[in-house]
Amino acid sequence: MFEERLPTWLWVDALVRRVQVAGASCFILQKGDRERGDVIVKVADLKGGARVYVPRTSMEGARIFSDVRLQGVGESEAEADDYVRRARSRDSDLWVVEIEDREARHFLTEEIEAPAD
Repeated sequence: MFEERLPTWLWVDALVRRVQVAGASCFILQKGDRERGDVIVKVADLKGGARVYVPRTSMEGARIFSDVRLQGVGESEAEADDYVRRARSRDSDLWVVEIEDREARHFLTEEIEAPAD
């Protein structure tokens, strides 16, 4: 059964608030479609490292996020920025959110697919 999704602007607003409440910084680098735009989340650790999370739908129809390290993207901020730049050029409806957090927390409440560390 497919889950009903919140409008994107509301989901992003909730993410920004979670980040701020925890004492980290959050920036919306690109606003996409208010209702159904996908969201890329970049998390910078302020030491030159970063991770990028992209949404996808699970087999059960739930929204989950995938760490792009699964696609072979490295953990440097330069590699993360390159990935985000390419995604932005392909999708004008895309939202891009950047979180700056020394602990590299993503603040996502959805399931995360990530490589085993």
